[in-house]
Amino acid sequence: MAARQRHVVTGAFGYSGKYIARRLLEAGVEVRTLTNAPACVDPFDGRVAPHPYCFGDHTQLVEALRGAAVLYNTYWVRFNRAGYRHAEAVENTLKLFAAARAAGVGRVVHVSITNPSEDSPLEYFSGKAKLERALIESGLSYAILRPTVLFGTEDILINNVAWLLRKVPVFGVFGDGRYRLQPIYVDDLAALAVRGGRETQNCTIDASGPETFTFRELVEQLGSIIGKPRPIVCIPPTVGYFIGAALGRLVGDVIITREEIAGLMAELLYTDSPPAGETRLTDWARANAATLGRRYASELGRRRRRGDTSDARTVIQALKGLG
Repeated sequence: MAARQRHVVTGAFGYSGKYIARRLLEAGVEVRTLTNAPACVDPFDGRVAPHPYCFGDHTQLVEALRGAAVLYNTYWVRFNRAGYRHAEAVENTLKLFAAARAAGVGRVVHVSITNPSEDSPLEYFSGKAKLERALIESGLSYAILRPTVLFGTEDILINNVAWLLRKVPVFGVFGDGRYRLQPIYVDDLAALAVRGGRETQNCTIDASGPETFTFRELVEQLGSIIGKPRPIVCIPPTVGYFIGAALGRLVGDVIITREEIAGLMAELLYTDSPPAGETRLTDWARANAATLGRRYASELGRRRRRGDTSDARTVIQALKGLG
């Protein structure tokens, strides 16, 4: 009997990596993960072998990847903050690619972002572009996936839009709110990743969902679906950022960054490519309307290993007077 293939997924105890690992396990593949998460958050009951990221130890990183047919890389940081910065994420990912080559990994499936550009003034998008070029030039067989906005049970952006709709009487959008985005279901992205791991040709895929919304339309649709339609007002991006920063201090999180607002308004989460995902956000939201936005999803809370279970009592009290 032939030995089972070994695949390595970064962040399999996290968000998108978990969905990729789940599909691989269902396919009978041996799965290993690179992670800094403690064993207590393992959603796979020991079926996925964890190894530390160990970016500072090339030899150990190579050994963690040894024997892997495919490496699925979801590692990144959402924004700059003490202890994790985009520049460091770029440097660490370059180390990961070098280790994959030294370990003889057969193929790399790399999760990037739509519309990356090394000339972008937004570090998120320029950093992703640098990594795409490095992977292409590495000599490794690759599939590059460029997702837009992910949605799913553990999602942050879509969930927190719904959360705000449940808490405030009026919803503000940056500018006119007419910039477009194409959310993709996280398990559709996982399916694309697993398919990319099976193929052999080098490829780059825009991973967008089947529905296109303006941001204003997205807010309107979510409000209607969860039974909390709100008047929508246009606010200057700078004002919106400061409102988000104030709310962020109340919940102990970063709700939105200047770069995220700029990328959203520049339509960097939109592409003209045919949709690669099949699941419609509106269908998924209707199926999950009872729970969508019931709890605030904290990015920093996840990083502190607290999960996304914060009910944000402080900010709820602050907003009660607005209802």
